[in-house]
Amino acid sequence: MAVKVCKFGGTSMADANIIRSVKQIIESDAARRFVVVSAPGKRYSGDKKVTDLLLACHKELLKDGSCKKSFSAVRSRFLDIVKQLGLKIDFNAVLDATLDRIEKEKSEEFTASRGEYLCGIVLAEYLGVKFIDAENVIFFNENGTLNGDKTYRAVSLAANKAGRAVIPGFYGVDGDGKIRTFSRGGSDISGAVVARAVNATIYENWTDVSGFLACDPSIVDSPETIETLSYKELRELSYMGANVLHSESIFPVRKANIPIQIKNAFRPQDVGTTIVPTSRYMPNGRTVTGIAGKKNFTVIYIEKSLMNSEIGFVRRVLSVVEAENISVEHIPTGIDTMSLLIESSDLTELKLGRILEGIKCEVEPDIIRVIENIALIATVGHGMSSSVGTSARLFNAIAAAEINIKMIDMGSSELNIIVGVKNEDYERCIKAIYGEFFKN
Repeated sequence: MAVKVCKFGGTSMADANIIRSVKQIIESDAARRFVVVSAPGKRYSGDKKVTDLLLACHKELLKDGSCKKSFSAVRSRFLDIVKQLGLKIDFNAVLDATLDRIEKEKSEEFTASRGEYLCGIVLAEYLGVKFIDAENVIFFNENGTLNGDKTYRAVSLAANKAGRAVIPGFYGVDGDGKIRTFSRGGSDISGAVVARAVNATIYENWTDVSGFLACDPSIVDSPETIETLSYKELRELSYMGANVLHSESIFPVRKANIPIQIKNAFRPQDVGTTIVPTSRYMPNGRTVTGIAGKKNFTVIYIEKSLMNSEIGFVRRVLSVVEAENISVEHIPTGIDTMSLLIESSDLTELKLGRILEGIKCEVEPDIIRVIENIALIATVGHGMSSSVGTSARLFNAIAAAEINIKMIDMGSSELNIIVGVKNEDYERCIKAIYGEFFKN
């Protein structure tokens, strides 16, 4: 029998009317047996997400020793949902117990997780199915990573026993019994974990958009929707800023070859986007699948004659950056040149100064300079490797837009080409690339 795991995002849990629609979606397909939920999101422009309300609670708790004042907004939000759904549960008692534990734990991660916890209780009550607390089935290692083996066993056992259930996303528990959370948006990961644990036929991720778009709609008007893409393409696009789905959510389902489908909870009739194992990906005739990018990178450019003949040169340079606990995004190299691309937000003036001095001491470069305000743009697609002249088309389109390329990085898989341009050229560059591959 087919089993579907559905994850509903914060916007699709925002109020009672939307939750009614969610119930219709779930009950329209008997295979949708397990549901993972995020905390309620914004109901309207200017509204606050429940997670943000809870983070305000934590700040008040640290400052005043109590967070009853800030928690009143959370209480009001959930009581309104419960009343409008006509639930008979004594939710004030649930909220009282939650507040008591928040003030006892004094943990930011615990406090932030309560939106998913409370939302899970509400939806389980409304659907008339079992509530499985993630605290009892999702386990973290000491370093904050998922304890996969223990988690998959626990979720599978609890799910099989329940038959149908709602599980809150975003959080779990570590070996000391303390609540731990994934990074923001981590309910996507929880859904993927549950999907793998129950050997789901498909993992449906319901959000407020009708799938992945070929590029940012705030830059290009009405870009095409990507109907199918591979795990690898998803990873590349998510990493470079396409934020429909958490970039780490593919790992649990990828190992089990479970497809992901992005669906719109407000337009369930839309096809959406299906993300498939790379081995099952069927070419669609497109050279490029999507375009994504991010601004605000800093380039540290290093030049030294005969650099390539110095054993350990790259390692010594990277050890300097590692000492500052900073991640390097890309390392384009030439025979006598090497560039380090680092997110500018990771570099304070003090850290940058120490890195430059450290590199000078370690490798004695002929030239070292810093280039700031660089944007990276990735053009991604399996079709690029089999299409002659893709690079030429890309660079010609950028040149025609009178944009100077500061950096080029192309992976050996030929799945993507990344270019670096000035921040000020970012939007024009994306428009130029989209126009070349999607409008010609």
